[in-house]
Amino acid sequence: MSGSITDVEFGMRTLAEQIVANETYFGELDAVVGDGDFGYSLARGFEIVIEQWDEFDRSDPGVFLTKIAAAVAARIGGTSGPIWGTAILRAGVQLKGHPQIERTDMVRALRSSIEGIKVRGKTDVGDKTLLDSLVPAVDALEASESTGRSAKLTLMAMADAAESAAENTRTMQARRGRASYTGERSIGSVDAGAKAIAVLLKALAEVWPEA
Repeated sequence: MSGSITDVEFGMRTLAEQIVANETYFGELDAVVGDGDFGYSLARGFEIVIEQWDEFDRSDPGVFLTKIAAAVAARIGGTSGPIWGTAILRAGVQLKGHPQIERTDMVRALRSSIEGIKVRGKTDVGDKTLLDSLVPAVDALEASESTGRSAKLTLMAMADAAESAAENTRTMQARRGRASYTGERSIGSVDAGAKAIAVLLKALAEVWPEA
């Protein structure tokens, strides 16, 4: 299975639109133990992506993503801007010079995103963050390399892994972000970032073409 700039465009446009559409829901999730601005901040960042959509350099998938990363990081406030901007930038850097993207390329790009988030957020799996669902989702992507699954089925597997992992964050105590200030009170609620990853992957899987 391989992809191109068209696939990357379709994926990013879907994610941007879903982030804006889920602004209220993501904010409600964050308000349980956080400051409730996650949905608002993320939506403002990806609104600019939609507004400037035709202006982004599409010379290759990597360049396209790095330009989006810059726009997102510049617009989103709080901690979300640096985290999501870094994730997209790291993926873009890995995909530069790759007009055709293989599944192994996507795994490498997303692993780089994960490492970028860890460094930028000074966090890791188990701290009750988006990493707790993103890492299992990428593990599912890597596991699909030898199965011959279609892109759509692979995305469904990633979404399922992310959803299960996001629900598991209910048992965790937050160790990063505003939620960490609540200590043990953060146990019992799902992490907003982890749940957002699951929601976005599910939406992407639902609209991805069969072919």
